[in-house]
Amino acid sequence: MKQMDRPALDGIELEYEVQGTGEPVVLVHAGVCADFFNPLLKEPALTARYRLLTYHRVGYAGSSHLVGAVSIAQQAAHCRSLMRHLGIERAHVVGHSASAMMALQLALDAPGAVHTLALLDAARPAPPSEVQMKFTKAVVQPALQRYGAGDKAGAVDAWMQGVCGPNYRAVLDQALPSAFNQAVVDAETFFGQELPAVQQWTFTQEDARRITQPVLAVLGAESCPTFRERQELLLAWLPNVESFVLPNATHLLHVQNPRGMAEGLAAFFARHPLSRTNQEQEPGRTCGIY
Repeated sequence: MKQMDRPALDGIELEYEVQGTGEPVVLVHAGVCADFFNPLLKEPALTARYRLLTYHRVGYAGSSHLVGAVSIAQQAAHCRSLMRHLGIERAHVVGHSASAMMALQLALDAPGAVHTLALLDAARPAPPSEVQMKFTKAVVQPALQRYGAGDKAGAVDAWMQGVCGPNYRAVLDQALPSAFNQAVVDAETFFGQELPAVQQWTFTQEDARRITQPVLAVLGAESCPTFRERQELLLAWLPNVESFVLPNATHLLHVQNPRGMAEGLAAFFARHPLSRTNQEQEPGRTCGIY
Protein backbone atom coordinates (compact mmCIF):
# COMPACT_ATOMS: atom_id res chain seq x y z
CA MET A 1 0.00 0.00 0.00
CA LYS A 2 1.35 3.41 -0.96
CA GLN A 3 2.05 5.92 1.76
CA MET A 4 0.99 9.45 0.93
CA ASP A 5 0.27 12.32 3.29
CA ARG A 6 0.38 11.57 6.99
CA PRO A 7 -1.84 14.17 8.64
CA ALA A 8 -2.45 13.37 12.30
CA LEU A 9 -5.69 13.90 14.17
CA ASP A 10 -5.80 13.33 17.91
CA GLY A 11 -2.35 11.82 17.67
CA ILE A 12 -3.16 8.82 15.46
CA GLU A 13 -2.42 7.77 11.89
CA LEU A 14 -4.47 5.21 10.00
CA GLU A 15 -3.38 3.54 6.78
CA TYR A 16 -6.21 3.65 4.30
CA GLU A 17 -7.20 2.90 0.73
CA VAL A 18 -10.18 4.13 -1.29
CA GLN A 19 -11.22 2.30 -4.45
CA GLY A 20 -14.19 2.35 -6.77
CA THR A 21 -16.87 4.83 -7.77
CA GLY A 22 -20.24 5.71 -6.26
CA GLU A 23 -21.82 5.79 -2.83
CA PRO A 24 -19.28 5.46 0.01
CA VAL A 25 -18.89 2.14 1.76
CA VAL A 26 -16.67 1.90 4.85
CA LEU A 27 -15.13 -1.53 5.49
CA VAL A 28 -13.93 -2.04 9.07
CA HIS A 29 -11.71 -5.11 9.26
CA ALA A 30 -11.98 -7.86 11.86
CA GLY A 31 -9.33 -8.63 14.43
CA VAL A 32 -6.21 -10.70 13.72
CA CYS A 33 -5.85 -9.95 9.98
CA ALA A 34 -5.57 -6.33 8.90
CA ASP A 35 -6.27 -7.07 5.22
CA PHE A 36 -9.35 -9.28 5.61
CA PHE A 37 -11.32 -7.06 3.20
CA ASN A 38 -8.76 -6.97 0.36
CA PRO A 39 -10.57 -9.66 -1.71
CA LEU A 40 -13.65 -7.41 -1.91
CA LEU A 41 -11.57 -4.64 -3.49
CA LYS A 42 -11.27 -6.81 -6.60
CA GLU A 43 -15.00 -7.45 -7.00
CA PRO A 44 -16.68 -5.34 -9.72
CA ALA A 45 -20.11 -5.90 -8.14
CA LEU A 46 -18.89 -3.42 -5.52
CA THR A 47 -16.11 -1.37 -7.12
CA ALA A 48 -18.16 -0.51 -10.22
CA ARG A 49 -20.97 0.93 -8.14
CA TYR A 50 -19.53 1.93 -4.78
CA ARG A 51 -16.57 3.80 -3.37
CA LEU A 52 -14.91 1.48 -0.87
CA LEU A 53 -12.88 2.81 2.04
CA THR A 54 -10.78 0.21 3.82
CA TYR A 55 -8.21 0.99 6.48
CA HIS A 56 -6.00 -0.56 9.11
CA ARG A 57 -7.31 0.05 12.60
CA VAL A 58 -4.94 1.27 15.31
CA GLY A 59 -2.41 -1.38 16.24
CA TYR A 60 -2.56 -3.13 12.88
CA ALA A 61 0.08 -3.07 10.13
CA GLY A 62 1.44 0.47 9.63
CA SER A 63 -1.24 2.37 11.56
CA SER A 64 -0.46 3.90 14.94
CA HIS A 65 0.14 1.53 17.82
CA LEU A 66 -1.30 2.84 21.07
CA VAL A 67 -0.21 2.02 24.60
CA GLY A 68 -2.89 0.81 27.00
CA ALA A 69 -6.52 -0.02 26.49
CA VAL A 70 -8.36 0.87 23.28
CA SER A 71 -12.13 0.66 23.67
CA ILE A 72 -14.76 -0.21 21.10
CA ALA A 73 -16.02 3.38 21.39
CA GLN A 74 -12.55 4.70 20.59
CA GLN A 75 -12.37 2.45 17.54
CA ALA A 76 -15.73 3.81 16.36
CA ALA A 77 -14.48 7.36 16.89
CA HIS A 78 -11.34 6.66 14.85
CA CYS A 79 -13.52 5.42 11.99
CA ARG A 80 -15.67 8.53 12.16
CA SER A 81 -12.61 10.79 12.18
CA LEU A 82 -11.21 9.10 9.09
CA MET A 83 -14.55 9.45 7.32
CA ARG A 84 -14.62 13.16 8.10
CA HIS A 85 -11.05 13.62 6.92
CA LEU A 86 -12.01 12.08 3.57
CA GLY A 87 -15.20 14.12 3.29
CA ILE A 88 -17.52 11.18 3.88
CA GLU A 89 -20.42 12.47 5.94
CA ARG A 90 -22.65 9.40 5.61
CA ALA A 91 -21.92 5.89 4.37
CA HIS A 92 -22.83 2.24 4.25
CA VAL A 93 -20.74 0.73 7.08
CA VAL A 94 -19.57 -2.89 7.04
CA GLY A 95 -18.10 -4.60 10.09
CA HIS A 96 -16.73 -8.14 10.34
CA SER A 97 -16.56 -10.06 13.62
CA ALA A 98 -15.30 -7.70 16.37
CA SER A 99 -15.57 -4.75 14.02
CA ALA A 100 -19.31 -5.40 13.73
CA MET A 101 -19.39 -4.16 17.31
CA MET A 102 -17.48 -1.06 16.26
CA ALA A 103 -19.99 -0.48 13.47
CA LEU A 104 -22.87 -0.82 15.94
CA GLN A 105 -21.14 1.60 18.32
CA LEU A 106 -20.65 4.10 15.50
CA ALA A 107 -24.36 3.88 14.71
CA LEU A 108 -25.14 4.60 18.36
CA ASP A 109 -22.64 7.45 18.75
CA ALA A 110 -22.98 9.09 15.32
CA PRO A 111 -26.23 7.86 13.75
CA GLY A 112 -26.07 10.52 11.04
CA ALA A 113 -22.83 9.01 9.73
CA VAL A 114 -24.32 5.54 9.19
CA HIS A 115 -26.80 5.01 6.37
CA THR A 116 -26.85 1.20 6.55
CA LEU A 117 -25.04 -1.44 8.56
CA ALA A 118 -23.77 -4.80 7.34
CA LEU A 119 -22.74 -7.02 10.26
CA LEU A 120 -20.67 -10.00 9.12
CA ASP A 121 -20.51 -12.91 11.60
CA ALA A 122 -20.83 -10.42 14.43
CA ALA A 123 -18.75 -11.01 17.55
CA ARG A 124 -21.23 -9.26 19.81
CA PRO A 125 -21.01 -11.07 23.14
CA ALA A 126 -24.18 -13.06 23.66
CA PRO A 127 -25.65 -13.53 27.13
CA PRO A 128 -24.04 -16.44 29.02
CA SER A 129 -24.99 -19.70 27.36
CA GLU A 130 -23.72 -23.23 26.91
CA VAL A 131 -22.55 -22.36 23.38
CA GLN A 132 -20.61 -19.34 24.61
CA MET A 133 -19.00 -21.27 27.47
CA LYS A 134 -17.90 -24.02 25.09
CA PHE A 135 -16.40 -21.44 22.74
CA THR A 136 -14.51 -19.78 25.59
CA LYS A 137 -13.13 -23.08 26.84
CA ALA A 138 -12.26 -24.52 23.43
CA VAL A 139 -10.97 -21.41 21.65
CA VAL A 140 -10.44 -18.32 23.78
CA GLN A 141 -8.62 -19.86 26.72
CA PRO A 142 -6.12 -21.99 24.72
CA ALA A 143 -5.26 -19.07 22.45
CA LEU A 144 -4.73 -16.73 25.40
CA GLN A 145 -2.60 -19.34 27.18
CA ARG A 146 -0.29 -19.60 24.16
CA TYR A 147 -0.12 -15.83 23.87
CA GLY A 148 0.68 -15.52 27.57
CA ALA A 149 3.49 -18.06 27.13
CA GLY A 150 5.03 -15.93 24.38
CA ASP A 151 3.94 -18.15 21.49
CA LYS A 152 2.32 -15.54 19.26
CA ALA A 153 2.21 -17.74 16.17
CA GLY A 154 0.65 -20.56 18.17
CA ALA A 155 -1.91 -18.18 19.66
CA VAL A 156 -2.93 -16.87 16.25
CA ASP A 157 -3.15 -20.42 14.89
CA ALA A 158 -5.24 -21.64 17.83
CA TRP A 159 -7.61 -18.71 17.47
CA MET A 160 -8.00 -19.01 13.72
CA GLN A 161 -8.54 -22.79 13.85
CA GLY A 162 -11.22 -22.36 16.48
CA VAL A 163 -12.98 -19.48 14.76
CA CYS A 164 -12.45 -20.25 11.06
CA GLY A 165 -11.98 -24.04 11.04
CA PRO A 166 -8.99 -26.40 10.79
CA ASN A 167 -8.42 -25.67 7.09
CA TYR A 168 -8.29 -21.89 7.46
CA ARG A 169 -4.59 -21.60 6.65
CA ALA A 170 -4.86 -22.94 3.10
CA VAL A 171 -7.71 -20.52 2.34
CA LEU A 172 -5.93 -17.59 3.94
CA ASP A 173 -2.58 -18.26 2.28
CA GLN A 174 -4.16 -18.51 -1.15
CA ALA A 175 -6.18 -15.29 -0.87
CA LEU A 176 -3.85 -13.25 1.37
CA PRO A 177 -0.35 -14.80 1.30
CA SER A 178 1.22 -12.47 3.87
CA ALA A 179 -1.77 -12.27 6.23
CA PHE A 180 -0.66 -14.90 8.75
CA ASN A 181 2.79 -13.43 9.25
CA GLN A 182 1.28 -9.96 9.66
CA ALA A 183 -1.21 -11.37 12.16
CA VAL A 184 1.66 -12.69 14.27
CA VAL A 185 3.27 -9.24 14.20
CA ASP A 186 -0.07 -7.71 15.27
CA ALA A 187 -0.87 -10.36 17.90
CA GLU A 188 -0.23 -7.97 20.79
CA THR A 189 -2.94 -5.70 19.49
CA PHE A 190 -5.50 -8.46 19.11
CA PHE A 191 -4.84 -10.43 22.29
CA GLY A 192 -3.64 -7.57 24.47
CA GLN A 193 -6.08 -4.82 23.48
CA GLU A 194 -8.91 -6.02 21.27
CA LEU A 195 -10.12 -9.11 23.11
CA PRO A 196 -10.29 -7.24 26.45
CA ALA A 197 -12.24 -4.44 24.72
CA VAL A 198 -14.66 -7.00 23.25
CA GLN A 199 -15.22 -8.52 26.68
CA GLN A 200 -15.85 -5.11 28.27
CA TRP A 201 -18.23 -3.81 25.60
CA THR A 202 -21.93 -3.85 26.38
CA PHE A 203 -24.85 -3.82 23.97
CA THR A 204 -28.35 -4.25 25.29
CA GLN A 205 -31.73 -4.80 23.70
CA GLU A 206 -32.49 -1.17 24.51
CA ASP A 207 -29.35 -0.12 22.59
CA ALA A 208 -30.46 -2.25 19.65
CA ARG A 209 -33.83 -0.47 19.51
CA ARG A 210 -32.00 2.81 18.92
CA ILE A 211 -30.47 1.50 15.69
CA THR A 212 -33.14 2.21 13.10
CA GLN A 213 -30.93 2.08 10.01
CA PRO A 214 -31.35 -0.91 7.68
CA VAL A 215 -29.11 -3.75 8.86
CA LEU A 216 -27.89 -6.78 6.94
CA ALA A 217 -26.93 -9.55 9.37
CA VAL A 218 -24.58 -11.91 7.52
CA LEU A 219 -23.74 -15.44 8.60
CA GLY A 220 -21.30 -17.83 6.98
CA ALA A 221 -23.16 -21.01 6.07
CA GLU A 222 -20.35 -23.04 7.69
CA SER A 223 -19.61 -20.70 10.60
CA CYS A 224 -19.33 -22.18 14.08
CA PRO A 225 -22.33 -22.30 16.48
CA THR A 226 -21.29 -19.24 18.47
CA PHE A 227 -21.81 -17.01 15.44
CA ARG A 228 -25.16 -18.61 14.74
CA GLU A 229 -26.25 -17.80 18.28
CA ARG A 230 -25.17 -14.18 17.94
CA GLN A 231 -26.92 -13.94 14.56
CA GLU A 232 -30.19 -15.08 16.12
CA LEU A 233 -29.86 -12.51 18.88
CA LEU A 234 -29.27 -9.63 16.45
CA LEU A 235 -32.21 -10.74 14.31
CA ALA A 236 -34.40 -10.73 17.40
CA TRP A 237 -33.19 -7.39 18.77
CA LEU A 238 -32.63 -5.05 15.82
CA PRO A 239 -35.80 -3.35 14.55
CA ASN A 240 -34.87 -3.08 10.84
CA VAL A 241 -32.79 -6.14 10.07
CA GLU A 242 -32.65 -8.80 7.38
CA SER A 243 -30.60 -11.99 7.24
CA PHE A 244 -28.16 -13.14 4.58
CA VAL A 245 -26.41 -16.51 4.73
CA LEU A 246 -23.25 -16.61 2.62
CA PRO A 247 -22.81 -20.05 1.04
CA ASN A 248 -19.52 -21.96 1.00
CA ALA A 249 -18.02 -19.88 3.79
CA THR A 250 -16.86 -20.18 7.38
CA HIS A 251 -16.00 -17.10 9.44
CA LEU A 252 -13.55 -16.26 6.65
CA LEU A 253 -16.62 -15.19 4.64
CA HIS A 254 -15.41 -12.82 1.89
CA VAL A 255 -11.95 -14.41 1.92
CA GLN A 256 -13.54 -17.71 0.86
CA ASN A 257 -16.42 -16.42 -1.23
CA PRO A 258 -15.69 -12.81 -2.21
CA ARG A 259 -18.02 -12.79 -5.20
CA GLY A 260 -20.98 -14.05 -3.21
CA MET A 261 -20.27 -11.54 -0.44
CA ALA A 262 -19.83 -8.66 -2.89
CA GLU A 263 -23.07 -9.47 -4.68
CA GLY A 264 -24.96 -9.80 -1.40
CA LEU A 265 -23.68 -6.47 -0.11
CA ALA A 266 -24.29 -4.69 -3.42
CA ALA A 267 -27.89 -5.92 -3.54
CA PHE A 268 -28.47 -4.74 0.03
CA PHE A 269 -26.97 -1.30 -0.65
CA ALA A 270 -29.05 -0.99 -3.82
CA ARG A 271 -32.22 -1.62 -1.82
CA HIS A 272 -31.26 1.22 0.53
CA PRO A 273 -29.54 3.89 -1.62
CA LEU A 274 -28.10 7.13 -0.33
CA SER A 275 -29.59 10.30 -1.74
CA ARG A 276 -27.61 12.04 -4.47
CA THR A 277 -26.64 14.81 -2.06
CA ASN A 278 -25.06 12.29 0.28
CA GLN A 279 -23.11 10.40 -2.34
CA GLU A 280 -19.35 10.72 -2.38
CA GLN A 281 -18.24 13.06 -5.15
CA GLU A 282 -14.70 11.94 -5.93
CA PRO A 283 -14.51 8.73 -7.98
CA GLY A 284 -11.48 6.56 -8.52
CA ARG A 285 -8.80 5.23 -6.24
CA THR A 286 -6.51 6.81 -3.69
CA CYS A 287 -4.14 5.39 -1.12
CA GLY A 288 -2.61 7.00 1.88
CA ILE A 289 -2.07 7.28 5.61
CA TYR A 290 -4.28 9.36 7.85
